[in-house]
Amino acid sequence: MITLIWLAILVLVIIQYMRKVYSRFDDAGVSHFKPAPVVGNAGMQVTGKRHVSQDFDILYQTFSNDRFIGRYEMMRPTVILRDLELIKKVAIKDFEYFIDHRAVVDDTVDPLFGRNLFSLKGQEWKEMRSTLSPAFTSSKMRGMVPFMIDVNKQMIGVLKKKIQTSENNYVDIECKDVTTRYANDVIASCAFGVKVDSHTDEDNEFYTKGRSTANFGFRRILVFLGYASFPKLMKKLNISLFSNETTQFFKNLVLSTMKEREDRNIFRPDMIHLLMEAKKGKLTYDEKTTDKADTGFATVEESDIGKKTVNRVWSDTDLVAQATLFFVAGFETISSAMSFILHELAVNPDIQEKLYAEIMENEANTNGKFDYNSIQNLTYLDCVISEALRLWPPAVGLDRMCVRDYNMGRANEKSKKDFIIRKGEGIVVPVYSIHHDPEYFPEPYKFDPDRFSEENKHNIKPMTYIPFRSWA
Repeated sequence: MITLIWLAILVLVIIQYMRKVYSRFDDAGVSHFKPAPVVGNAGMQVTGKRHVSQDFDILYQTFSNDRFIGRYEMMRPTVILRDLELIKKVAIKDFEYFIDHRAVVDDTVDPLFGRNLFSLKGQEWKEMRSTLSPAFTSSKMRGMVPFMIDVNKQMIGVLKKKIQTSENNYVDIECKDVTTRYANDVIASCAFGVKVDSHTDEDNEFYTKGRSTANFGFRRILVFLGYASFPKLMKKLNISLFSNETTQFFKNLVLSTMKEREDRNIFRPDMIHLLMEAKKGKLTYDEKTTDKADTGFATVEESDIGKKTVNRVWSDTDLVAQATLFFVAGFETISSAMSFILHELAVNPDIQEKLYAEIMENEANTNGKFDYNSIQNLTYLDCVISEALRLWPPAVGLDRMCVRDYNMGRANEKSKKDFIIRKGEGIVVPVYSIHHDPEYFPEPYKFDPDRFSEENKHNIKPMTYIPFRSWA
């Protein structure tokens, strides 16, 4: 009997707690869907029946007159921003209130992911942001282009050989597999200084470990949602994203490569070298070497945060975490973007022909030379890539966590009072939904690179085209 009484009390406490959590948006009149116990509004996402972009889009379209909307990610209230002025205010003017990303994992449990740029918080994030920023100037990127070209030649060589040895003088290929292997080999070369041919040696260790690291399946979705809702419990249970084997592989790869280069005085202008320079405090933002040429529609100027001098000494774990982030962030996004571009070119032959003509003209003008400078001449290619990233953005939503209580104003015309987002609560900018809003992009599901042409790009409103995780 005593056990039953205590059990009943526990159930009542849990019910009351859930009622309190799930009433977060009610008083301020913030529109939201009714949450289910424990899973909140993420039930379809947890069960894999709906992608998170679809969840955002349903909210975005249902409450089309609201400035922002509420969503419960399991037990965690999250604010979805709709109003462009509010997005601009949060992302720029009042950014100090939203400087941190929401927790993904605990850095003591999973330092490989918990110590990277997206996971660091506060002053550490600012310092790491400033430390890494010089690594991504155009002059540094220029130095890596030859490595990308070598990988490209390697891939083309394998494909040509397969065609030549085929009976019908053609081969059927799985484009996503080809682009994934290409992305793997580019990152292996540019980030880790490792030469890999994943098209020939299909099960090489770098590729298999990479696939394992970049595969954000059902378990990792639960880990993300778990840390978002129950961070202390997840930490206590010692739950991490990556296996010890994967962590050790990347740690050994980065540190052994660094040691070999130090011992043998090897110079190679890749990410490993830049991280070695960062560790020594020699990686600085050089205004004189910054390429001021127009490098495309999506190119943005570096913020002042990235130009500050940092004297902090980073640990080996911190450096390995950044190298791993470069892999995880690029592996799937590069291959997916390339696959979507190939798909759109296949179903839009007129666009394909126009792009092909530009490429062949550029090749004739440069006598077949392909480098960083010649890429800048391919203006229609930039339009094609920009439109593909609009239609199929790699990041369907940009997240941030509130670090100080912030007044969001009223959610809609019916709201009777302002909504105060509390410290520790999250916000999301629904990139996919904004990119597919006909108010901003007429015929939003049509692949139309001319949206980004010199004649038309002025029609694109600020804050409506945000395909990258540039809010890093």
